[in-house]
Amino acid sequence: SFLHLAIIHEEKGRSLEVIRQMAGNQAFLDFQNNLSQTPLHLAVITDQPEIAENLLKAGCDPEIRDFRGNTPLHIACEQGSLRSVSVLTQHCQQHHLPSVLQATNYNGHTCLHLASIQGYLAVVEYLLSLGADVNAQEPCNGRTALHLAVDLQNSDLVSLLVKHGADVNKVTYQGYSPYQLTWGRDNTSIQEQLKHLTAADLQMLPESEDEESSESESEFTEDELMYDDCRIGGRQLAF
Repeated sequence: SFLHLAIIHEEKGRSLEVIRQMAGNQAFLDFQNNLSQTPLHLAVITDQPEIAENLLKAGCDPEIRDFRGNTPLHIACEQGSLRSVSVLTQHCQQHHLPSVLQATNYNGHTCLHLASIQGYLAVVEYLLSLGADVNAQEPCNGRTALHLAVDLQNSDLVSLLVKHGADVNKVTYQGYSPYQLTWGRDNTSIQEQLKHLTAADLQMLPESEDEESSESESEFTEDELMYDDCRIGGRQLAF
């Protein structure tokens, strides 16, 4: 729409005038382009929090998702735009804020996950102050923000998450605690920081399935595994 173009080209005056004229017309304000982006998505992407605020006051829906499943708040957190994050959350009804913070995109990431992945400490701290679940797990592998911080070797983020109550004993779906992910990593300060906080049984690496399968394979005798007359389609296989 014309509003999409005005925002993309950062024509602030024209954008504000169109928003003023179309206030209350939700169908227009929430119109999505070919990437399923609304004007609010674009205002966040182009880092124009004033435009975003006026769109919200005019009645746009802040929870519409783009082609990646991102709401405008997801994008603001991924970009580290604290002003946009503040505008979007302040215009959210208080009772509805928890579900907005816990919404996941199509990769299963919450706003906190995205801010953590990018290492935006100020955004992470702000989200946690609003009540974001510090122990929320990715649906595909069960990593929390603390697991992500260890993976990314971000010691400051680890400290911040622990300070805000991150569960150091939370394990991924494969059974790994954040401390166990420190093995083989360069940043030993993270390992030292988590070791005394982690339960003893979650400090040793769990046995791998490969080891178990190799042990089970070794239960067969050599004679049981030796066949020299295997045929496929009537033809004998060469060993």
